[in-house]
Amino acid sequence: MAQQIRVGIVGCGNISGIYFKNLTSQWDWVKVEACSDVIAERAQQKAREYNVAKCLSTEELLADPDIDLVLNLTTPPLHAKLNLAALNAGKHVYVEKPFAITRAEAKKVLELARRKKLLVGCAPDTFLGSGIQTCRRLIDQGAIGKPVSAMAFMVCHGHESWHPDPEFYYQPGGGPMLDMGPYYLTALVNCIGPITRVMGSAGKAFASRTITSEKKYGAKIRVRTPTHLAGTVDFQGGAIGTVVMSFDVWRSTLPRIEIHGTGGSLLVPDPNCFGGEVKAFRAGTQDWETVPLDGVPYAENSRGVGVADMARAIIDRRKHRASGALAAHVLDCMLAFEESSKSGKAVAITQRCERPAALPKELAPGQAWK
Repeated sequence: MAQQIRVGIVGCGNISGIYFKNLTSQWDWVKVEACSDVIAERAQQKAREYNVAKCLSTEELLADPDIDLVLNLTTPPLHAKLNLAALNAGKHVYVEKPFAITRAEAKKVLELARRKKLLVGCAPDTFLGSGIQTCRRLIDQGAIGKPVSAMAFMVCHGHESWHPDPEFYYQPGGGPMLDMGPYYLTALVNCIGPITRVMGSAGKAFASRTITSEKKYGAKIRVRTPTHLAGTVDFQGGAIGTVVMSFDVWRSTLPRIEIHGTGGSLLVPDPNCFGGEVKAFRAGTQDWETVPLDGVPYAENSRGVGVADMARAIIDRRKHRASGALAAHVLDCMLAFEESSKSGKAVAITQRCERPAALPKELAPGQAWK
C-alpha cells in the first residue's frame, strides 16, 4: 500500500478553504492532487492558492488514476450522487455532512462501498478535536459515573445574514437539523454511544426569509423545510437526551451540550469547534472545575482531520473514526425527528454503528496515529 493518499477535492465553495489549508499543510501522508468545481474559476483560484497540481472537471477528476480518495464538498442534494460516482470509479470517498438526505441514498452508498471494498467517511470530524476528545476520555474514565442524560441545543436565527449562498439551508436536505444536527448528535454518539429511538416535533416560524448578506442582499427564500425541531433521543446504554435545533431563535443563553451522570456532570464545548472549555462537576464537590484539554493537538479549526484519519486507515488497513456508518446512523436519527412529528409516534433507529475509537491521548501535530 502506498504511504501517501492522493486526494481530489470536488466543490471549492465556502467550506473548502479550511480543508485545502489543512490538507496541504498538516499531514504528510495526504496529498491534494486535484480539485474541481462547477464554477471553474473557483477551482482555479484554489489550485493557485494552495499549489494544487491539477484543476479538472469533475468527470476528469473521477477518471484520474492519480486520485485515491475523493473529498466531496458539494451541496447536500448532490452528496449521495457524487459519492456513488466516486465509488464506482474505484475511489474512496469522504463527504461533507450530511451523509445523504434520505436513508435510501445512505444505504446505497454504504452497500456499494462494501461491495467495492472501499472506505467511505463523512464530516463532521470536530469530535476528533481536543475539546470533545477530552470529554470522551473523562466519561470513559468514569469521572461523572454512568451517563444518564444529555442536553444539546443549537439555536440561532439562520444563515441568511452571513452566508453568500444561503438558499439551500431552507430547502429539503437543509434546515437546522441536517445542517447543524450532525455536529451535536455525532458528539453525543462519540461520548455516550449509539441512539435507539427518537421522539420529536418540528415546525417553522417563517414562510420566507430575506437574504441580508452582501452578495444577494434583499433576495427572498421560500422556506421548504422545518426550521425548529425538538425532541428526545434514547441511547443504547440507557441515557436519555433532549435535543433542540432551531433557526427561529433571535437570541439565547442556552448551553451547547451538557452530559449528566450518576457521579457528576459535564459541560461539553461547542461541537462545531475543535477546542473550547471543558468543565466538570463531581458529586461531593461545591462547584464546577475547568478540566485542561488532554494531549490531542487539534484545538484550532482542524477540518480535514477526519480525512487524514481515513487516509491512515487506508494505509494501515484499520477502521476509521468519521465513518460512513456513523454518519448514516446520525442521518437516521435526524430524519426521525420530522417523521416522529408527523406521525405522533416514536421512531426506532435501525441504522447501526459502532462508537468510534478515541484518538490517542498524546499526539504531536501532524503525527500519525492508529
